[in-house]
Amino acid sequence: SVTRAGQAADDSYMDLCFPGYSTAQNEVTGPKTKSGPELGSLTVQCNYTSGWKTHRKYWCRGADWRDCKILVSTTGSEQEVKRDRVSIRDDQENLTFMVTMEDLRRDDADIYWCGIERVGSDHGFPVDVSIDPGKSELIPERPSQRAASLFSSTYFLILVFLEVPLLLGMLSAILWVDRPQRCPGRRRSPPDEN
Repeated sequence: SVTRAGQAADDSYMDLCFPGYSTAQNEVTGPKTKSGPELGSLTVQCNYTSGWKTHRKYWCRGADWRDCKILVSTTGSEQEVKRDRVSIRDDQENLTFMVTMEDLRRDDADIYWCGIERVGSDHGFPVDVSIDPGKSELIPERPSQRAASLFSSTYFLILVFLEVPLLLGMLSAILWVDRPQRCPGRRRSPPDEN
């Protein structure tokens, strides 16, 4: 059938591109590609079949499935596990596990794998992760923040142009009042020589 021919074409492509990987049984699947913004984060949802609920799931990096580097793995429970900038959490009720990569860097772009540990060769599904440079997740400035920054700059101007001269004027007045008093036009008479 057309579907089977298409599946066979997909299988041969995957075998060529990812040595050691087989799509004969789709025990675990995920998105083929995923992208995230530099300095931001991305989350990948991997799905699996019901027979693998309590098996350890993991996220590994490297184009070659046989020796990709495991970055983080579950404990076989639903407890979230975090290592460095990567976290994983298994949702056994919905047969999915979520992987989150944070503080993304350009060199994080690579082939990653949704993996399930089992006796013999593990199940895996490749995800091509790309990083969008310079598109970091910026929180838009709220109007109240703009007002606060405007207020602080206005306050700064008031401080510089009004309060500082006022303080200098007061200091000058104090120094003026505190200076030694002399009466103009009067000379001290010389002391009596007698």
